[in-house]
Amino acid sequence: MRRILLTLSALFFISFSIFAQAGHEIKVKLNDFEEKQLYLAWNYAGKQYIKDTVDIDEKGYFTFTGEESLDGGVYLIIMPPDNQYFELLIDKDNQNFTVETSAKDLVGEMKINGSSDNKMYCDYLNYLSGKIVEQKEIQADKDSPDAAKKEAALKKLENLDAEVKKYHEDIINNHPKTMTAMVIKSRMQTPIPTFEGSEKEVSLKRYVFYKKHYFDNIDLGDSRLIRTSFLYERVTYYMEKLTPQHPDSMIISIDYLLNKMQPSEETFKYYLIHFLNKYASSKVVGQDKIYVHLAENYYCKGLAPWTDEEQLAKICDNARRIKPVLIGTKARDITTKSKDGKSHKLFDFDTEYTILYFWASDCGHCKKMTPFLIDFNEKYKTKGVSIMTICKPKSGEYKECWDYIDENKNMENMLNTYDPSNRAQIYYNVRSTPSMFILNKDKEIIMKGIGADQLDQVMDEIIKREQQKNASKR
Repeated sequence: MRRILLTLSALFFISFSIFAQAGHEIKVKLNDFEEKQLYLAWNYAGKQYIKDTVDIDEKGYFTFTGEESLDGGVYLIIMPPDNQYFELLIDKDNQNFTVETSAKDLVGEMKINGSSDNKMYCDYLNYLSGKIVEQKEIQADKDSPDAAKKEAALKKLENLDAEVKKYHEDIINNHPKTMTAMVIKSRMQTPIPTFEGSEKEVSLKRYVFYKKHYFDNIDLGDSRLIRTSFLYERVTYYMEKLTPQHPDSMIISIDYLLNKMQPSEETFKYYLIHFLNKYASSKVVGQDKIYVHLAENYYCKGLAPWTDEEQLAKICDNARRIKPVLIGTKARDITTKSKDGKSHKLFDFDTEYTILYFWASDCGHCKKMTPFLIDFNEKYKTKGVSIMTICKPKSGEYKECWDYIDENKNMENMLNTYDPSNRAQIYYNVRSTPSMFILNKDKEIIMKGIGADQLDQVMDEIIKREQQKNASKR
């Protein structure tokens, strides 16, 4: 018996069913159930949504009906008030049938008329339940201290595993187009072969094989999958556990997924929007590169036709602004002025590392960061690190900047400047202050989006990595 907690809310997604609208009628009779209402819900990208609510009729049936066909997927019949539920498979040719069961044993007493697919799925669930019981009984002997009993139990488990595997394969081979076969197949993994080499080499080979074949048994272009619980789980695991959390690796994985999903317009749309929004708001430094990639290669190339022109223009413009300041790109040279009116070019800094720090005279958080910046400068100015600050006054009067610097005397030990043209903020896409960039000797952006209170830790790690890199070249 399973239970689920739901938010009884509508699902605001556009359905892209390509099938003819023939209507649906699903009649459910629930014995040993005293409530007068029943819910029909669907899985959608890891969540559940109410599709319909019906009252019991005079014959004791709950009838879900409509002139339009339901989109294919795994649906849920939910029983208030506890939200106990059972699953039904809905396909284009599988939308007019009757279900009768008992609330005391939903699957065990289920009888289905008019849907061979759901009958097969019910039989499958009952078969698995029986095998799980059988497995538990054998497991007790497997843990026995009696060697003969243990060996016999292991043999029984091996035979049981082979029997269940054959049961799965028979359904998949004999009924390949059914949703039952789709659900069963999606839960199967491609066996990992035996590899040779050191423990580290074998581990790497197993990982590479597993990742490559992770979706072997799932057709990501099948539109029914968006209305299942397992697709979202699989995609999330693939992105967060199997994909190295580096923007370049993540981009490769996302492109792979979206390419496989394209035959299903709805799935492709959902995940393209999902990935764009996720990495647009990501707080992880460097993941804005994923946002830029999605914008440039999908939205700005016309692969998101559902996006209105105004929103599309914002997405593409935002990507254009972010791209020049992605980590790993060559920074743009800028010319600013110090208090004495002297011009200073960023690229004239001949140091191993340059900290570019944008701040504003009325920025409260900037003032909180000032002590950290001063302390950092005192520690690292002899380690090949220079700081160039660029102040933006609230009123446009740069006296505000110099007054603040005079109040914080140790700020004078770094190059404090302003940009009368305001181009520097535009070039570096500075939309809030403080904003910081760390550049290497070649003036490539190697870190950004951190606070002055993090500078010590980040700079130590950067220097350490560079030393290790140089040592490996010797």
